[in-house]
Amino acid sequence: MVIRAVQARPEPRRECEVPQAITGIVIPAFRAETLILGAVDSVLRQTSPAWEIWVVADDQQDYETILGRAGRADPRLRFLSTGMTGAGASRARNLALDAMGTRYVAILDADDRMKPEKLARAETMLAEAPIVATALDVMDDSFAHLRYVGRGPDRILTPGGYKFVSLSMDSMIVWDREATDARYDLEITNMTDLELLMRLWERADRIGWLGTPLHDYVKLTRSMSNGPGVTEKMIRSKEALLRRIEAGHYRFAAPDAGEGLAEFLRISLKAEALFPEAMGARPGLLFEDHLEPMLVRR
Repeated sequence: MVIRAVQARPEPRRECEVPQAITGIVIPAFRAETLILGAVDSVLRQTSPAWEIWVVADDQQDYETILGRAGRADPRLRFLSTGMTGAGASRARNLALDAMGTRYVAILDADDRMKPEKLARAETMLAEAPIVATALDVMDDSFAHLRYVGRGPDRILTPGGYKFVSLSMDSMIVWDREATDARYDLEITNMTDLELLMRLWERADRIGWLGTPLHDYVKLTRSMSNGPGVTEKMIRSKEALLRRIEAGHYRFAAPDAGEGLAEFLRISLKAEALFPEAMGARPGLLFEDHLEPMLVRR
């Protein structure tokens, strides 16, 4: 495994110009040549400068060269490779998690972006909770706004109530590795971000929620979350996670976690079963718009 850092210019930078990183941002890259620039630029625009990016190629592409040709050279960039094509985002992320030494970790998919204040606000809230998540700005392929998810006040959520607020994807989290840490499960094909949270919640009993939409979730037509055949994979993963919870596979630190997560998954599976008919009545219906009215906790 080779780690390379890109130097911004030939002469060395003074230490004060590059603050020591406290947050490592993991970006798995698979066929992301046209997308990676937007993700990296969103980090370069962060108001908090104390970060480093770990781009992990899962397609044997040279993303160091791709970004360099685009003029994105920064000493805070790191590059890894799975050495394979299509080994999976979970394997790519785990490589970076094993290699990085920062206290905080943030996850960013290559097709998503961070709003400029995301890291600064997340790092502040990590003083109150070991994990932080944020409301989403959901967009289509052309980055046109579709809807928000979880917009509202900043607050502390319990693991059992979290998915009733964050009803969409979960790859926007930031966590404190000194308080809790985990790796991605290579056996789960979808819902991998929620499964990681379940592992993190074995040592964490709460999660900080930033109600300002600070993360752009881009729904690409062909992606792990939205491409052909994804519905069947999502259903299988949700069923697998539900079976694990019911079997006591996870030892949650919060007493409400298992019950709340199981309730969410049952509702989500019901929504999956009804979604084709709902789509027939409302072409273009987002799954979040279909699911949200059903999330009324007993």
